[in-house]
Parts: sequence; structure tokens; C-alpha cells
Amino acid sequence: MLQNYLEEIEKELYTNPLNPQTANLVDPIHYLLQIGGKRIRPILTLMSSKLFGGKTTDALSQALAVEVFHNFTLMHDDIMDNSPLRRGAQTVHEKWDINTAILSGDGMMIQAYALLQKNANDKFALLFERFNTTAWEVCVGQQMDMDFEKRTNVSKEEYIEMIRLKTAVLLGCALELGAIQANASKKDQEHIRKFGEYVGISFQLRDDYLDTFGKKEEVGKRIGGDILADKKTFLYLHAIETGTSSDLELLRHFHGSHPNDQEKIASITAIFESTQADQEILKKSEAYYQKAIQELNHISTLDEQKNELRALAAWLLERHV
Repeated sequence: MLQNYLEEIEKELYTNPLNPQTANLVDPIHYLLQIGGKRIRPILTLMSSKLFGGKTTDALSQALAVEVFHNFTLMHDDIMDNSPLRRGAQTVHEKWDINTAILSGDGMMIQAYALLQKNANDKFALLFERFNTTAWEVCVGQQMDMDFEKRTNVSKEEYIEMIRLKTAVLLGCALELGAIQANASKKDQEHIRKFGEYVGISFQLRDDYLDTFGKKEEVGKRIGGDILADKKTFLYLHAIETGTSSDLELLRHFHGSHPNDQEKIASITAIFESTQADQEILKKSEAYYQKAIQELNHISTLDEQKNELRALAAWLLERHV
């Protein structure tokens, strides 16, 4: 289902370079774009355009704008997280240096706006407003995530809001841009955006679950990474909220570095299970998935025209749970 969309995006992304002024500025951009990714966000833009009767070619520039912006955030996130790898390859700041990664990331943001404007015609003002609002929300979400590292009183509700801003709003925006380009009604634009946000929240909760309870060969990364990084995920926050005094003592004991990683992972995983945090996170993920489907059902197009988005949402969430 996704292959035709993916081929269209990949061809445009690679055969139409970002008009480089200097290789030192643009080569890191091309490097990051070419080391992979599912391209879910630009695919959503094209799917949304098609849903509302538009041509995918008319929304392709906006789809690429979303993908370039997303990768810009990854380039800067990797610096903030001091991450050595991205999708199994060296991060830009490791392969080059931090200053190069900062400047090339800035360049990606500028190029994203240039792509957003391309073929936008009389819709650019609305596209710009929605894109800019989302870009700011992503920054707010990142700041919330950073703030949580220093706080001890984070609530599950705050965590949901953080992942909505940091991750989910860009999925909603990707869909909304396609709807705008295809002249969808204001109500349908709102429904498709909310569909994307709810799918994004549901997806991130599943991802948090799989980080602890998935299988390495299926998830593609080390299991327990969030535990070792002392991330205040929904699992952790539920355990703090409902755990016994001995559970809380163990969680405090393992907070921070620990000489035995496997012991830390096993002990905290056991607490997640005893407090039923593993069940609660899946329930919460399913609840947001159902909210997404309700938003999709409210869209005014024929029901069978929504099947692609239904299938994509299900594919994103049915991942070895």
C-alpha cells in the first residue's frame, strides 16, 4: 500500500537537491536524509490529499517540507541527547562536528519553509500558519521532555501532553497540510489533524511499552533503554503512582547509574508488571487509537475512501505487542 507513495517521495527527495550553496553545509543534510526512515509523515500528507480528492503531486512539496523539518528536529535532538547513532549510522555531529550539525539543522528548517511555499499558491498563508504553529509546539514538547529530567513530580497527564507536542502534532500537521492543499472543509481539516494526533499518542505509548516489553530482534533496538536512561515514561509514572513503599524504594535505589544494567532492567520491569503498568499503558494506547478512528469516521468523504488511513494506523500500532 505504501510503496507507491514512498517511491514518489524518495525520488523527489533525492533527485531534487536542496540547491546547495556549499558542500560543507548541504552534505550533512543529504547524509541524514539518505540514511533511512519510514517516511510516515510525508506519506500521510499524500494520503490526506488523495482522501479529499487532490492530486498527490500537488501536495508533494508540502510532504517533503514535513519530512525535512522532522529530520531537522532529529539532527538537533541528537546533539542535545549526545547520541552517537541515528538509524544505525553515525549522527551528524559525530561524523562531522557539533557546529556543523547546528548550522546544517538550521539550513534544513529554512529549506522546509521553502518547500512549504512551493506550489502553495493562494493557500500558503494557511499552510504557513498551521506549519509554524506545529513547529513551535514541537519545540515546547522537547522543552517539556528536558524539564521532566529535573522534576520529581511529573504526572501521567503531563507526560501525555508532552508526547502529544513532541511527536503527535507533527503527524496531525502532515495530514492537515494535505487536506488544505486538496481544499477540504475546515471541519474535515480539524478531524484529520486530530486523527493524526491521536494516532501519534497511541503510537508513542506502544513504543514506550515495546522499549521494555518488546523483543530486540523485532523492535530493532536494545530492550530497556528507557529504564537505563531513567526516562519518566507512562510505565514509570504509573509505577510511582500505584507502587508499594518497597517498590518506590527500589525505584529510588536504581535511579541514576547502576553497575549492573541487567539487574536494573529486570528489577524495574518486575515493578512495572506488579503495578500493572504494562496493562495500563496498552489500555491507554488503545483508547487513543479508538479516539483516532472516531475522528476519521467524522470526516465527510465516503467511508471506503478512508480505508488506506485505517490500514496505516493499524499497521503502525500492531507491532509485536
